[in-house]
Amino acid sequence: METMAQAAIFLAAAVTIVPIFKRFGLGAIIGYLVAGALIGPASLGFVNDIEAISHLAEFGVVLLLFIIGLELQPQRLWTMRASVFGLGGAQVGLTALIIGLIAMMAGADASKASVIGLGLALSSTAFVLQTLGERGELTTHHGRKAFAVLLFQDLAAIPILAVVPLLGHAQTTSGQPMWVALAKVASAMVAVVAGGHYLLRPMLRIMARTRVRELFTAIALLIVTGTALVMSYVGISMALGAFMAGMLLANSEFRHELEADIDPFRGLLLGLFFISVGMGLNLGLVTDRPVTIAGLVLGLLVAKFVVTFVAARVFGLDRRTSRNLSASIAQGGEFAFVIFAAAVTAGVIDEPLSQLLVLVVSLSMAATPFVAIANDRITGLLPRPKTKEFDKMPDDESPVIIAGFGRVGQIVARVLGARRIKFTALDSSPEQVDFVRRYGNKIYYGDASRLDLLRAAHADQAKIFVLAVDDVEASIRTAETVTRHFPNLTVYARARNRQHAYRLMDLGVTLLQRETFLSSLDMAHDVLVGLGLPAPEAARTIRTFRQLDEQRLFEHYTHRNDQEKLQEMSKKATKELEEMFARDAGEQVAAE
Repeated sequence: METMAQAAIFLAAAVTIVPIFKRFGLGAIIGYLVAGALIGPASLGFVNDIEAISHLAEFGVVLLLFIIGLELQPQRLWTMRASVFGLGGAQVGLTALIIGLIAMMAGADASKASVIGLGLALSSTAFVLQTLGERGELTTHHGRKAFAVLLFQDLAAIPILAVVPLLGHAQTTSGQPMWVALAKVASAMVAVVAGGHYLLRPMLRIMARTRVRELFTAIALLIVTGTALVMSYVGISMALGAFMAGMLLANSEFRHELEADIDPFRGLLLGLFFISVGMGLNLGLVTDRPVTIAGLVLGLLVAKFVVTFVAARVFGLDRRTSRNLSASIAQGGEFAFVIFAAAVTAGVIDEPLSQLLVLVVSLSMAATPFVAIANDRITGLLPRPKTKEFDKMPDDESPVIIAGFGRVGQIVARVLGARRIKFTALDSSPEQVDFVRRYGNKIYYGDASRLDLLRAAHADQAKIFVLAVDDVEASIRTAETVTRHFPNLTVYARARNRQHAYRLMDLGVTLLQRETFLSSLDMAHDVLVGLGLPAPEAARTIRTFRQLDEQRLFEHYTHRNDQEKLQEMSKKATKELEEMFARDAGEQVAAE
């Protein structure tokens, strides 16, 4: 009962506080932090056992790293390599170095200063991307550069989380050399990679063949927890194991289905993670040492802004873009919470220092909207530079999504592939997916009628949706989801028959191809020629029939539920065709 009461408190705090902060443009993360601070021991005291909640909430970060690994495809890194590894590496390296040196000047030893510098060098991926999305700036030059830097930071968080326990290990453990610990880590990583290559996909195929969605979700969660526990067993972050598992499956046919199944758990547990961080905020420090806290927050924002601005200018960005980029990522990030918690566990830093650093990071995130507003006002006073050609980056997403990779979908895909047009193919049959991939086709397992799967496949960024699903009911479910949630997608649909076409038209889908219609017309043409009709005359007959039939498909649509009326109209149309062709034949004989 107590557990249920605490769950109700967390949910009530989230649904009450977070919408308020979203409404005022401050972001969901700040809302979660404030909700946690309100219900935590430092405020209302509704929940006091922070440690128990934190252990569960940290699983949200593990799931986040798994999804980051899933989305980290080699071609995406290669396209953005200069921005990711060049600008991103410079931003993290210089920021960590400067903050670390300042920490050492304040009396910290090398290990402690390294953790502080690396933790504070990272920015909030969730917060920045959400803010840029709400402001419509993800596709701008500085938005793309921010994404590249954040991508490198996400990558950098993995080795940082792996190194932090080793720093503590080196300080606190006697009798075991550092190389032994590194060997254990390397062995665990090899085991995860080998197991992922030989076990993960076969396991996923077996679960997919059961066609029980709950089992597939269960195996997805088992993969994450299993690899995380393997890494935890050798003394490094569970997030590293989850990230590696995600990378191993990034190019698999199950990538989108896994992301769709994991994402709801990730969202809820990440929210719980931020709430638990808010619960642990030592708000007494703000009242006891207001000047110190304000100085540290301001110092962090200024230091990251200046370092990022200089790095951006060195890498060729203009002043406006450099300033916008610097303002976007000047805050601390959510991975700092994880890094400092790991550092406390490893004995690298103590709890009071961790509380101070977490408070500074949280307040810097809270200040980000106000930094953006101030930057907007400054930027608005400056002349806008002309857009340069090199500012445009190639689109990494596929403009076409093909739902159903059977006879129809494969032919469409082959034509697109011949023209080097990217597409994302989805099919709900694991056997079909396995068969098609043997021929080198890129296809993902998943039910295209699921909204979360379509979002994972970036349907919001695609242009064309090819609905080639064979099953009528599955086709209708998919059409309902696409037309309702992605109205900007142009849908080209395969219809089994006239009634299927009418049901699709009810949903607003008008670009239809009845699956046997054209092949039947081709056969009818050959039959007419075989009977002795001249080829041009046979072609004209087929062309006329097709035009009239497609015209009457839409004319009959208004009477689709009146079977008697449809039968009457069909008989009338057939008689008109017969009379028309008879008249044409008579005119041709007279002419001869």
